[in-house]
Amino acid sequence: MKPLIFHNPNCGTSRNTLAIMKASGEQPEVVEYLKNPPTRDYLFELLAKMNLSPRELLRSKEAINDELGLDNPELSDDDIIDAMIAHPILINRPIVVTNKGAALCRPSERVFELLENPVSSFTKEDGEVLYHGQG
Repeated sequence: MKPLIFHNPNCGTSRNTLAIMKASGEQPEVVEYLKNPPTRDYLFELLAKMNLSPRELLRSKEAINDELGLDNPELSDDDIIDAMIAHPILINRPIVVTNKGAALCRPSERVFELLENPVSSFTKEDGEVLYHGQG
């Protein structure tokens, strides 16, 4: 399968993750999920692949999270999913899917474990150097 990244170009973590993938020789399918959000069924499929609950994937930093009261522990998984579908900005990113699995790549170095031939080091936008396979 071709690697896939659910990407937000305005997010530094997402940009770094995509750059690590490309530096590792991958040419992933890039889905700008704010423009092309996943379907409800595919979102459930991604959650299962990542072994995450909807609440764990919820991007609670967004103002809409507070406006909708999504921190309420009584809300069901379906309620959280409904909010994510209606407001894709609530889906945390980046999500990467490869033959090796799927993960929310926060921090961006989480992508290393999903790549066939990850680079041994990568310099992020902020100048921090990430190392793979050491220590």
